[in-house]
Amino acid sequence: MRSYDEAFQKEYFSLKQPRVKNVRSVSVRHEGLNSKVERLHGTIREREKVKRGMQTKATAQQIIEAIRINYNFLREHSSLKKTPAENAGIKLQLGENKMQNLIRMAATFKRAQK
Repeated sequence: MRSYDEAFQKEYFSLKQPRVKNVRSVSVRHEGLNSKVERLHGTIREREKVKRGMQTKATAQQIIEAIRINYNFLREHSSLKKTPAENAGIKLQLGENKMQNLIRMAATFKRAQK
């Protein structure tokens, strides 16, 4: 755009000290990055890509919620060797069929809330 021409000339064609610096990218393993959240986003994206039924906001939210529950309570974390819930001190003792027992516990809890 013509309106940017003056600013471009001022920034890039100055006789003074260089105004443009080359900034190196930060490594993925850098302390400042939130790699745990990025890992979770990668896991969600991996599952969400193969799912169907995410045409509406409501169905997308249901699928993401199911992925979150699976990630936190059912799936063993590769480096923790236990679920994130167990690592946080939440002892549900779900036994062999974790999903079925978690659903039963949730239904019991919901009835108790009424």
